[in-house]
Amino acid sequence: MIGKTLAHYEITGLLGKGGMGEVFRALDPKLGREVAIKVLPPEVAGDPERAARFEREAKSLATLQHANVASIYGWEETPDARFLVMELVEGDDLSEVLKSGALPIDDAISVAKQIAEGLEEAHENGIVHRDLKPANVKRTPDGKVKILDFGLAMAMAGQSAAEEDSISSMATMTQAMTQAGMILGTAAYMSPEQARGLAVDRRTDIWAFGVILFEMLAGRRLFEGE
Repeated sequence: MIGKTLAHYEITGLLGKGGMGEVFRALDPKLGREVAIKVLPPEVAGDPERAARFEREAKSLATLQHANVASIYGWEETPDARFLVMELVEGDDLSEVLKSGALPIDDAISVAKQIAEGLEEAHENGIVHRDLKPANVKRTPDGKVKILDFGLAMAMAGQSAAEEDSISSMATMTQAMTQAGMILGTAAYMSPEQARGLAVDRRTDIWAFGVILFEMLAGRRLFEGE
């Protein structure tokens, strides 16, 4: 992909790979700015219904504007790919920072406060992250904290927040997870209700926030077992 063009975006580098697709650094020549592009995996991009649901969810997430949340700029389709255009956040993610051990108390409080403010804004707008973990939190060189991939786990399952509200049985939720080909969350940071496949709300993010706070202060994961 490096050196190629998607729509009018010029791909300049690979930022990462994961269950929700590959993420590339790209240049938007129209606006003269760098962006992050998340290319959806084939199993999502090739399923018209799931792609349409992802697009609807992305439009909802694009309304979330907060200093501590990485913004979604747009949704694009080409003959070769479907992809999200997002704010490019420079700096290290918290999982890399924590490899060196616990953060100083004042530093941990500053990071935690910014995560909490971003979460609160999202929750007030009815958006739940569902996959909050250190790898989804970035700290810029000037100390600004940004939460990444807000709500995309839910979108990957092909469910909107309204649709999820109607889910009450474990079987139904497990089926949705199987269809998505992924567990919606990361085990070490996942609330008990989310791990059981039950419907979740903002409290699942508050649980994950607490687990991250512990890790920042203690320098180790709170839950390290299988």
